[in-house]
Amino acid sequence: MTVLEASRRIHVLDTRLANQIAAGEVVERPASVVKELVENAIDAGSSRIEVELEAGGVRLIRVRDDGSGIAEDDLPLALARHATSKIASLEELEGVASLGFRGEALASISSVARLELVANTDEDPRNGWRVVAEGRDMEARLSPAPHPRGTSVTVRDLFFNTPARRKFLRTEKTEYGHIEEAFRRQALSRFDIAWVLRHNQKTVHQLPVADTPARRERRITALLGKNFLEHALHLDLAAGGLRLWGWVGLPTHSRAQADHQYFFVNGRVVRDRLVAHAIRQAYRDVLFGGRHPVFVLYLEVDPAVVDVNVHPTKHEVRFRDGRLVHDFLFSSLHRALGEARPGQPEPGAEGESGEGGQWLAQAGAHAPADVGAVRESEPRWQQRPMSLHAPVESPQRVTADRVRAFMDGYRALHPAHEEHLLTPQHEVDDAPATTAAAQSSRDLPGRDGHAEASGIPPLGFAIAQLHGIYILSQTARGLIIVDMHAAHERIVYEHMKEQVHGGALE
Repeated sequence: MTVLEASRRIHVLDTRLANQIAAGEVVERPASVVKELVENAIDAGSSRIEVELEAGGVRLIRVRDDGSGIAEDDLPLALARHATSKIASLEELEGVASLGFRGEALASISSVARLELVANTDEDPRNGWRVVAEGRDMEARLSPAPHPRGTSVTVRDLFFNTPARRKFLRTEKTEYGHIEEAFRRQALSRFDIAWVLRHNQKTVHQLPVADTPARRERRITALLGKNFLEHALHLDLAAGGLRLWGWVGLPTHSRAQADHQYFFVNGRVVRDRLVAHAIRQAYRDVLFGGRHPVFVLYLEVDPAVVDVNVHPTKHEVRFRDGRLVHDFLFSSLHRALGEARPGQPEPGAEGESGEGGQWLAQAGAHAPADVGAVRESEPRWQQRPMSLHAPVESPQRVTADRVRAFMDGYRALHPAHEEHLLTPQHEVDDAPATTAAAQSSRDLPGRDGHAEASGIPPLGFAIAQLHGIYILSQTARGLIIVDMHAAHERIVYEHMKEQVHGGALE
């Protein structure tokens, strides 16, 4: 220990230094500022939130809302650390329902940027007030300023007084990409709020209130693209004081990266390990290795049974009964995937998500559902919610009619050569070679029609999946192993051949 270190005494940090230390956790990059300001706007009861940016948020971030506003006397306190209107006691903290509650965001932001806050709690726009603070002196200066009811927070020159942190920022495009992702999460969290995002004076997103199913669909499409809903299932389940609703992507619409995964707990976006594990387990038998599912899911629970104060950025939560939540998520998603109806593809799904892909996804599920329960005339996300407590049938009890439904995709592709399609490739190659091989081929289920008439499909019953790649199918004569990837390619190939023969594809 040096002489200097030994001579130092314990002392209280000054306000500016303490706020900058706190800003290290709260303000990582411009997207962090947008997240904090938008959460404050949501907590204020806003029905419209506008986000305006310049230079990827480094030069300017402005968030406007039409919420309750901030009273004149409270404006200086709004920039003080640990000053909040969200909670006032330990009991309220244990059951907090607001997104923010620590009272650190504005103080941390104002310590590393030039911040201006204008608010009005009155319907008369002449009664607004402005407070300004900069990272140099942290002194809040108050003055009258016309403003409609609500709040506007403007943040300029982020990290202007901390060059060491500013140099770690990425390019404008990269920083804007992080902000747009943060905006997307917030816009998905609240359909009852209208949202606007502008960057460099150009409107990127303008989302009206989505208070009907059709409008929710349009918002999902605007934020995630039309392919998401075309390959997604809608679910709405409740049990044990929990409610799970939203959209889950079909296994055939997976992605190489886990970038289209949005999970909300009481309106708060979270990335929780327990939740992630439950979802991975639900998709375990229907996804290739290295692929990730897509979903937008909303879990509603009593705020008293979930602790949101366990992570610096509140991205993780802790459930009082984690096992109950895990099992509920797993069973809900597993059943939703098991009840996905095979057959005709969704619009635009002939490629990666054709008939074969949907059959393979269904074959990998442990609990096939009554295919007649889903109405094809309705969009998937409008279909009747599934019952969590419906009885689960074992694969051994699957009826012949239900298995025939699995095979409709195959038969529809090449009815004239159905036998060739459904025969394992090694038997097709070896059939003309010897009489024994021909006899063995004739004895296979489905070759002479007897097995089909008895209710056993040519490829048998799918009973399990191996290494996420192979389907194990039980037949009358033994076991068939299906390579999911190769089968999918064959289905797509045969489908394209049909289109060429029919003149639909040139």
